Amino acid sequence: MTKVDFKTADLCDEYSDNGTLQICAPIFRDYGARISFHGKIHTVSCFEDNSMVREAVFMEGYDDQGKGKVLVVDGGGSLRHALMGDMLAAKALENGWAGVILNAPIRDSEEIARLDLGVKALCTFPLKSNKKGLGVHHAPVSFGGILFQDGDYVYADEDGVLCNPEALI
Repeated sequence: MTKVDFKTADLCDEYSDNGTLQICAPIFRDYGARISFHGKIHTVSCFEDNSMVREAVFMEGYDDQGKGKVLVVDGGGSLRHALMGDMLAAKALENGWAGVILNAPIRDSEEIARLDLGVKALCTFPLKSNKKGLGVHHAPVSFGGILFQDGDYVYADEDGVLCNPEALI
């Protein structure tokens, strides 16, 4: 596993008065073996369709999409379809993603728990998503009381999720 070089509590102590640090509501559970992760954000907005999640994870049309970044997926909070399973999580790890944060469920949680990948999601649900090619990359997404923007930085650990426009570590 990757060495952890931060704690969200310490980052809050140091930067909560900077006027730009956002702290996400405690809505997520940890599913991957890597609990602490951080990186530059790549956003995906989709609803019950993981086509754009797959595109991002497989880096279709991108040269270095994963490379230590965090995929932040707004699934609209729908609990009716899982937007990531074990195969997409394994591919995300293979392509260098540090983690994935999903405002939606995952499935195949037992297999995902074995991967050295940060995965935060609302819950688990066994039904796979639709595959109609719906969704968009790089759009600002908002959930948990904060706005995630493509290119901002996210920090996640067992205590929470933070977002800031500039790198903090």
